[in-house]
Amino acid sequence: MTVTIYHNPRCSTSRKTLALLRDKGVEPDIVEYLQAPYSAAKLKELLAQLNLPPSKLVRRKEAAAAGLDPQAMSEDSLIAAMAADPILVERPIVVANGKAALGRPPEAVLEIL
Repeated sequence: MTVTIYHNPRCSTSRKTLALLRDKGVEPDIVEYLQAPYSAAKLKELLAQLNLPPSKLVRRKEAAAAGLDPQAMSEDSLIAAMAADPILVERPIVVANGKAALGRPPEAVLEIL
């Protein structure tokens, strides 16, 4: 089983999720998405796996989100904004077995392992 975590090492929740995976004996492929940003196509794929609309994946606490109104934007516009500035994407996202889970809380990712 291949497990991938879209990780921000500066985020405590992301670090906790990575530690949880390792505690469970899983060594995931780590994608530091701020260094290797998402494409719009990858975000669409992850959203489908998460079964979430783009508005639910926007990290609204970030300064970059000021002025964004995810509810008023089209899905494509919102995805384009997240691809252009990946700090806007909630983290961490873990993918395994063709499914994805948002690690908020970290234990939520255990459902897909």
